[in-house]
Amino acid sequence: MLTRPHPEGLFGRLSEQAPDPLLSLIALYKQDPRAEKLDLGVGVYRDHNGVTPVMRSMKAAERLLEANQQTKAYLGPEGDIGFVDAIKPVIFGQRVDDIVGLQTPGGTGALRLAAELISSAHPGATVWLGAPSWPIHAPLMVATGLHVRTYRHYDAETRRFDFDDMIASLQQAERGDVILLHGCCHNPSGADPDLTQWAEIAAVMNRRGVLPLIDLAYQGLGDGLEEDAAGLRIVLASVEEAIIAYSCDKNFGLYRERTGALFAKTDRRGPIVMSNLASLARVNWSMPPDHGAAAARVILETPELASDWRLELETMRQRISAIRAALSQTHPLLAPLADQKGMFSILPLSPDQVAALRTDHAVYMAGSGRINIAGLNEADIPRFVRAFDAVLSH
Repeated sequence: MLTRPHPEGLFGRLSEQAPDPLLSLIALYKQDPRAEKLDLGVGVYRDHNGVTPVMRSMKAAERLLEANQQTKAYLGPEGDIGFVDAIKPVIFGQRVDDIVGLQTPGGTGALRLAAELISSAHPGATVWLGAPSWPIHAPLMVATGLHVRTYRHYDAETRRFDFDDMIASLQQAERGDVILLHGCCHNPSGADPDLTQWAEIAAVMNRRGVLPLIDLAYQGLGDGLEEDAAGLRIVLASVEEAIIAYSCDKNFGLYRERTGALFAKTDRRGPIVMSNLASLARVNWSMPPDHGAAAARVILETPELASDWRLELETMRQRISAIRAALSQTHPLLAPLADQKGMFSILPLSPDQVAALRTDHAVYMAGSGRINIAGLNEADIPRFVRAFDAVLSH
């Protein structure tokens, strides 16, 4: 039966959508005239001066690109394959023969392409998602026709990774289901499995025939480049097939350049998987943006730049870890931060207490209680802790 045209035209059928809470928080922060305001909501790395810097190695790579790049012609839907090949050993180590992949517009583009691939191969598949998670994970999966089931990743009482609930949920998963895993530095909780737990998770996935979709967005900002890839590599050694979404936003400082990649572990089906990825990429964005990937490739292919990039990344990681350690010693309710990883943690605050932080103390953070650790510096810590302690009575 044909649907009759809406009297107000096509757009008359649309309803206004709620604004993204984090984007709304950015606007509120910008409008706040208080000089002492703190932005702990936006998920970007900041240095001790409160700046999200362009990395030295990136500036140097961009200068080389400016001098030597001969064309801005299209690369094709696969993007910069040199970048894809150069980033593989960083993620996977030396065993990359069964890994295929292509460049994507950021980690979000990689996740979207992963969802499209899963939906093409298994329409209506179930994706298991630990809660809480990055807010875009669930709607992105649903938008491609996949079904989302959740389990408890983070125990708000103990403020630790809930290994038991995850394993219990995996035991309910059916062959062909997918589980979305954070490769390291869980967003928003910072609570990761340890290596023993990763091994058990991998074993259960293998037994149940569950496909891992691993979102690796913060490599190098938890325990180190190699250490942050250890869980992923344990999983890949245990399963026949897997999908990995990768982001260069944080560890290369390429936020606005939208630089990412999607990889798949497969046996003899690599060419088939690649043909499907290229076809799906073609109808989603045709060609990915090149500049960020080209600059990252130059870094990885130039030994002195690669060495400097690793040094800069380690400096960033150490700063985040130092802020975590310092915060954890200031208040009993902040002590769990010492055992968590990466840029984010969830503080035990209600939405009303988070609102009081904003209105009374000019401290901006997500209503869920998620804090961006990298938004603080050592000089901010005493004032932040006083504000935190003050709102606990609300």
